[in-house]
Amino acid sequence: KGKEIIEYYLKQLEEEGITFVPRWTPPVACKSESSTSHIRRPVSPAINIPDSATKEGLSNKEILNTSSSPSEPTAGTPDDKLDADYIKRYLGDLTPMQESCLIRLRQWLQETHKGKIPKDEHILRFLRARDFNIDKAREILCQSLTWRKQHQVDYILDTWNPPQVLQDYYAGGWHHHDKDGRPLYVLRLGQMDTKGLVRALGEEALLRYVLSINEEGLRRCEENTKVFGRPISSWTCLVDLEGLNMRHLWRPGVKALLRIIEVVEANYPETLGRLLILRAPRVFPVLWTLVSPFIDDNTRKKFLIYAGNDYQGPGGLLDYIDKEIIPDFLGGECMCEVPEGGLVPKSLYRTAEELENEDIKLWTETIYQSASVFKGAPHEVLIQIVDASSVITWDFDVCKGDIVFNIFHSKRAPQPPKKDSLGAHSITSPGGNNVQLIDKVWQLGCDYSMVESPLICKEGESVQGSHVTRWPGFYILQWKFHSMPACATTNLPRVDDVLASLQVSSHKCKVMYYTEVIGSEDFRGSMTSLESSHSGFSQLSAATTSSSQSHSSSMISR
Repeated sequence: KGKEIIEYYLKQLEEEGITFVPRWTPPVACKSESSTSHIRRPVSPAINIPDSATKEGLSNKEILNTSSSPSEPTAGTPDDKLDADYIKRYLGDLTPMQESCLIRLRQWLQETHKGKIPKDEHILRFLRARDFNIDKAREILCQSLTWRKQHQVDYILDTWNPPQVLQDYYAGGWHHHDKDGRPLYVLRLGQMDTKGLVRALGEEALLRYVLSINEEGLRRCEENTKVFGRPISSWTCLVDLEGLNMRHLWRPGVKALLRIIEVVEANYPETLGRLLILRAPRVFPVLWTLVSPFIDDNTRKKFLIYAGNDYQGPGGLLDYIDKEIIPDFLGGECMCEVPEGGLVPKSLYRTAEELENEDIKLWTETIYQSASVFKGAPHEVLIQIVDASSVITWDFDVCKGDIVFNIFHSKRAPQPPKKDSLGAHSITSPGGNNVQLIDKVWQLGCDYSMVESPLICKEGESVQGSHVTRWPGFYILQWKFHSMPACATTNLPRVDDVLASLQVSSHKCKVMYYTEVIGSEDFRGSMTSLESSHSGFSQLSAATTSSSQSHSSSMISR
């Protein structure tokens, strides 16, 4: 009945207007008793963390039984003091109600859960994540324990060795600690080839590696708690975005990132103490728009974002990390052993058959479309934009031949494709569809306009890009056959061009593409959430969201 007793007296305290109760200490004189009723409230039993539920019940009776002999409370004193020290040393300051919630949830786990019981500090993370609502915390904790058992997460650090590709090209690692004693994890996301890692390993291996990082983080928190003599239950993550570009917006890579965020949020709550995002480039708002809806509001409050070199000024990195351990690539003097990343060689990519055999799919079957491009017959995709400042994003691979990529704008809608029309028409072939939307009678500069410079893409290249629209209307993405230019000194084609043309049978090219539109409201909404953060991001967001100019960027990977 410990729970009922605690709740009864807590309710009485509330009625009396008492908000603080000092910890119980043994009386100096054996016969002395406090004259006030609230001194005997069962607060100290809630401190009893290491003891069993039976022992907790006994200590409740000892404290509440006024007819007890003087030796009884004295006998319980050493345990009570040890419990108080344990909480202060390993768990931090807790209110009586929070201590009660912790004991009740741990007792329930001991009675009902078969298997490894998490440590008190980990149970506290789930309670804090649900504002100490026991029912909600119990639900997500049970789901997490089942997940850990199913995937053998408790043994991942001892039994799983990361593939060599991850050790060489995953640009992240642990690096000392911050000023609060939290373990510091450094991630050079801008230098990391996320597409190459997913293509070489698949999503599952990447997720497993991130889980091992989180497990190592929990272990380091325990070690730092012992070293610094105070509770440390979370870590700090420093993310350097120098080099971030449209390649990082490769759709399967973004989907893998979203799944990783979802798994980590569900199973490692309240483990991120602070996230420092440095050198955020112009393309960052697009990535933030895609990712931010999946991040918990409480977690988002821990983000500090700096554009350019703002992290070097007041309120920057030195407020959170000692000067002696700032990594060398950020202008510090400490050599950081985090791998530099770089492009993953395509020779390490897995084939579609290998990925499918291991149940690691890259969503290419569901979100990517195939198209054939012929000489004189480009493939075109129509996108209608209602609100200016919307963002058109694209991701395509040139599977065969060389193409020219164009973006056009028109105030009027092109006619739907008709096979018997002399203008717009469509062709269906085994290699993919071919749709032409721009009528042959349309004149460039009159009926439609080019909004970006043409981009020549070679066979085997992967292209990611985005365009912030300036006007509403109809936008046409076009993939056009690229004719080989003749040599400048003679009319004869170059040898390389002849060899390349021989590889393109019947003047046919093939692309696999994916397009997506981020609405103006969503894009600006995500930017508002960034601007409301305590960060140095305001200048960057103002430059990026300006509706007076269109903005486009593309990244080609070979």
